[in-house]
Amino acid sequence: MRSRAVYGVAALVAAVSVLATGCGGGDWEQGGSAEQKAPGGKKPEGFPVTVADCEGTRTTFTRPPEKIVTSNAAGLEMLLRLGAGDKVIGTGFPPGRGTLPGELDARARKVPVLGTKIIAKEKLLGSGADLYVDTFAHMGNMGGMGDAPTEAEFKAAGIKHIYLASTACAPKAKGPQKDLSGVKEDIERLGAVTGTADRARTLVGAMDKKVATVRKAVGDVPAGQLPSYFFFDYDAGTKQPMALCNKQVGNAVITQAGARNVFGTCDGDFKPVSWEDVVSENPDWIQLAVRDRGSRSANDRAFAEAEKFLKGNAATRGMKAVRNGKFLRIGSERTTIAGVANADTVQEIAAALHPGKVKAAR
Repeated sequence: MRSRAVYGVAALVAAVSVLATGCGGGDWEQGGSAEQKAPGGKKPEGFPVTVADCEGTRTTFTRPPEKIVTSNAAGLEMLLRLGAGDKVIGTGFPPGRGTLPGELDARARKVPVLGTKIIAKEKLLGSGADLYVDTFAHMGNMGGMGDAPTEAEFKAAGIKHIYLASTACAPKAKGPQKDLSGVKEDIERLGAVTGTADRARTLVGAMDKKVATVRKAVGDVPAGQLPSYFFFDYDAGTKQPMALCNKQVGNAVITQAGARNVFGTCDGDFKPVSWEDVVSENPDWIQLAVRDRGSRSANDRAFAEAEKFLKGNAATRGMKAVRNGKFLRIGSERTTIAGVANADTVQEIAAALHPGKVKAAR
């Protein structure tokens, strides 16, 4: 089969220049020598596949992995949707019960939890996995990342290590993320690695359709009339708020939804700011972004706590969004970490901000 290369339009990471065009975090190559054979002498279709990490290091797969560990619920959900969930032998940061839709929730419950947060280094290296899907590389604001294995230790354990580049490599991106191209590349790349490329294309097509519907409805709104929007990362702390900046996936979600990220000119993924900075922006809308607490009821309590803080704080209670009760209760992960749900979040935000133009998803 003739070698085929696919390159991303987002050009996430300047350092990932070792592949033919040097486009960035979305780069991967598929195809290759007929000498690469699967057991029984049959060559797996679409293999070998080569992907590059945030630093440009290449990893080649001659066949789909058999035992996969994911760093968190985002990677797990992506694999479940791709139809590779039966290969997942463990996860960190598991999704809360009921937070995944339909039968995905039941399937996620069957995956062993290797860590309720970060998977301990020894447990990860001893898991027996042949692939680790990592969402957190270079994410300095995650906190408590622990003692992560080195690439040499991954190699010694027989574990190949790849990333969801649109999230993990964001700090090294060439420019702002304004659309979901990087997320779609993550899905297509993981589909190629796991031998589920057809399913990946179907998932990406469904995302494109949702976002295109929103863009058709709100794309003609003049930039000066876009509602201003503040992503309140409640779990980052209330003493000093954390700005969601232009290289973060969430900036693309907010932009595609027809809103103006009040910190969209901030260069990077996240950056500490002051409440004076937030108040001076006086946003029209505030997303009460909380991280998954493990259940719907626990998440609802966290949303209520975040709203109570804004209404009770002398510095924030006078803001336009707070006075008018313009709050959106949408979890952090589905906004800031790559996944199919990013398109759903685009639709949900747009339906709230532009109710006459966009209908909420049913």
